[in-house]
Amino acid sequence: MYKKLSIKEWAVEDRPREKMLVKGIRSLSEAELIAILIGSGNLDESAVELSRRILASVNNNLNELGKKTITDLRKFKGIGEVKAITIMAALELGRRRKDSEPDEKPKVVTSADAAAIFKPLLSDLSHEEFWVLLLNRNNLVIDKLMISQGGISGTIIDVRIILKMALDNLASSLILCHNHPSGNLMPSEADKEITRKMKEAGKLLDIAVLDHVIIGNNAYFSFTDEGLI
Repeated sequence: MYKKLSIKEWAVEDRPREKMLVKGIRSLSEAELIAILIGSGNLDESAVELSRRILASVNNNLNELGKKTITDLRKFKGIGEVKAITIMAALELGRRRKDSEPDEKPKVVTSADAAAIFKPLLSDLSHEEFWVLLLNRNNLVIDKLMISQGGISGTIIDVRIILKMALDNLASSLILCHNHPSGNLMPSEADKEITRKMKEAGKLLDIAVLDHVIIGNNAYFSFTDEGLI
């Protein structure tokens, strides 16, 4: 009768931790990396098999996995609260690593430059967030700041708060950015209205609103590129 092998009975090169030590971390599949995080599987599956099943549930897409909650992950047999938190923490570290700024401040010349800054922050969120990118006279990034956080379909924006942040940081211009969790990149009437208000208010303080970028499903929409600003 066939006997299922535990990970300890696998060949050394097939065990995730040992494989990493022998062949390096890049030799590991995404399932093997998750298996290292969770440490063990369940009575029916090894840690690697369980990890493969978790990945299969999101079509092997790590961005989609990043949208899962602790409750979602705990639905898998063998994944308790601690393991779910460990997976989520690792994915958040990956997101923050992408977001880590180099010593030199990036220069924003096109909408693609702005989108490249915000995609790692906003692409895989299940709720809306509104951010502002503050720039100096040479279009170098001074800072990027979250203005508000909302639900699936919206978030509250206060023009005064944004302008105060720009003034406090001596910004010469700014770029607005928010995400659409649905993936629909078309701006709503509310999006158009807040952009109009920001542009008009910015003129009074000599702070140019250069663009409003909408992020969704790793793509973006630019008000400037579409002639809406």
